[in-house]
Amino acid sequence: MGFADYEDYDALGLAALVARGEVSAEELLDEAVARMERLNPVLNAVVIPMVDEARATLRAGLPEGPLAGVPFLLKDLALSYAGVATTHGCRIFADNVPDHDSELVSRYKRAGLVIFGKSASPEFGLTTTTESILFGQTRNPWNLDHVAGGSSGGASAAVAAGILPIAHASDGGGSIRIPAACCGLFGVKPSRGRMPFGPDVGEGWSGMSTMHAVSRTVRDSAALLDATDGADIGAPYPAPAKARPYAEEIEADPPALRIALLTETFNGLPTHPDCRQAAEDAAQLCESLGHRVEPATLKIDAEALGTASQAIMGGNVTSLLEDRAAALGRELGPDDMEPFTWISVQGARARSAADYARAIRGIHAIGRTVETFLQDFDMILSPTMGAPPEKLGVPALANPDLPELVTALLTSIGYTQVFNASGHPAMSMPLCWNDAGLPIGIQFAGRLGDEGGLFRLAGQLERARPWSERRPPAR
Repeated sequence: MGFADYEDYDALGLAALVARGEVSAEELLDEAVARMERLNPVLNAVVIPMVDEARATLRAGLPEGPLAGVPFLLKDLALSYAGVATTHGCRIFADNVPDHDSELVSRYKRAGLVIFGKSASPEFGLTTTTESILFGQTRNPWNLDHVAGGSSGGASAAVAAGILPIAHASDGGGSIRIPAACCGLFGVKPSRGRMPFGPDVGEGWSGMSTMHAVSRTVRDSAALLDATDGADIGAPYPAPAKARPYAEEIEADPPALRIALLTETFNGLPTHPDCRQAAEDAAQLCESLGHRVEPATLKIDAEALGTASQAIMGGNVTSLLEDRAAALGRELGPDDMEPFTWISVQGARARSAADYARAIRGIHAIGRTVETFLQDFDMILSPTMGAPPEKLGVPALANPDLPELVTALLTSIGYTQVFNASGHPAMSMPLCWNDAGLPIGIQFAGRLGDEGGLFRLAGQLERARPWSERRPPAR
């Protein structure tokens, strides 16, 4: 193998080369590090290199996992890796170094992944661009003036640029699907309860947030989810059990599906013509594969969704910040965080415990609404985002133009956030690009616990319209 071929392989392909002895894990790590060092000054995708830790992992010997030897990045948010800072993109956490691994990190290690860095995230994952005062701007490899999405923008920029084929990501309002859409990648948000959050917490953002990955191929995503899913010890609840491995699901075409086509955002913000056209094009593709696609309307109380989300996200972030300040022995102040985060903290402090309880009831009601709608449909098809990737700075948490920031943020999450509230699985697929050369993601959402159905459809669509050979200019 010549390393000019590195990008021709996905994660499973690289693992197979290692298993056959055609290339070593050390050589793969060297290639990933060389690409990171060449591209990171342009993209700012990796904010905490962990090359020494990766080399120590290789010296200790890898387990015989399904992805043994594959280079991997963790998102710098929520997960703990013993001895390495988890900053959440926030200045007050710059020196926060955990003394243990999260359960999901342990599962990544058992799968044989070689973790060589942490990817950029905006502060606490609170917006749809990966920009922070702590680490600066992460750029989109398809156009360096545009956002890579958020909050898993560092992961998506790195994968799209060819630094590695798959990377950890998390999603509390669209943060896997939106950066996947911005960077021309595949990204799945699993069902509520599917992924472990221990040992530090039982769930993310009261069940609105979960974790998985962004990848260049569907099969990598399926294989990684097979290797890592399932509730951990003490988890508050599990997702419905899968019928069979996801890696098997992608090999079989789904039966003819009844798919609802939605082209109006759930929060009432307008949909850009490029995104509407892309969704309609994807609907035609589905129909050509034998599926029945029907225009439909899923009515969601946008005000209730917004109020509940603000209470849950603001409350969780504020508790984390207050605990950190207390551990440092001082008061929390506006200079500890981004301007928009400080506004969220003030809002959280003004709410009551009863307000938080109402927010939980609110998202549970949305879950019932979505699952009831899905009794008549197998899938929901929509644009992933309400608009193509924004220019850098617009959705940034430090943008002084608050109305511009909020409008850009709400437009980006207009199709994704509802499935965080409801807990349903959803995926973004890179099926379209606009005339400006920017990727336009297509979202599919399925019934609670039916990631298998999503993977079956994803495999079929990937075979019908493959995208993995498309490469951005910055690589």
